[in-house]
Amino acid sequence: MIRIEIERLILRPFSDGDLSALFMLLSDEEVTAFLPMFPLKDMAEARSYLRYIETWIRNGGFYYAICLKDSDLAVGCIHVSGDDSHDLGYCIRKEFWHNGFCTESCRAVVDLLRRMGLPYITATHDVNNPRSGRVMQAIGMHYCYSYEELWQPKNFPVIFRMYQLNLDGQMDRVYREYWDRYPVHFVETF
Repeated sequence: MIRIEIERLILRPFSDGDLSALFMLLSDEEVTAFLPMFPLKDMAEARSYLRYIETWIRNGGFYYAICLKDSDLAVGCIHVSGDDSHDLGYCIRKEFWHNGFCTESCRAVVDLLRRMGLPYITATHDVNNPRSGRVMQAIGMHYCYSYEELWQPKNFPVIFRMYQLNLDGQMDRVYREYWDRYPVHFVETF
């Protein structure tokens, strides 16, 4: 994975030196409220999560630390899965919310993926987390459909909105895996 420098941030691979920063990010209940994980409880879980990131990358995905340019401090993360969903995800420490850091990071990753020839990316957000949807819209993603999933490991039903950005110009392509997998699916009108 290459290091990406953008206006206010650096996107770089996580390292063992980021263990405390990763724990600070992913132990926060507000930050993890809409993530498919429970908050980390201790540094041992943070260390295990770093190993998870390594596995994510070995499986063909991207997983970057979002760092402040002036300090190289990891304050968030952004990732794209290596499976056929090419699912984009992101989070940032709450003291850095509402500064456009996720949007700025997503734009940089989308530019990289476009240059690499990835045909499309998807992203989903809980309907109760509309700010995440606004990040998706800000980077040019388009709403495709909604579906209900019994969300794991938290084990409660969630309505997700699925967004997609076709990077190769095939504008009629829609990733249908979630539509086909979950019996409760529909298209919302806004």
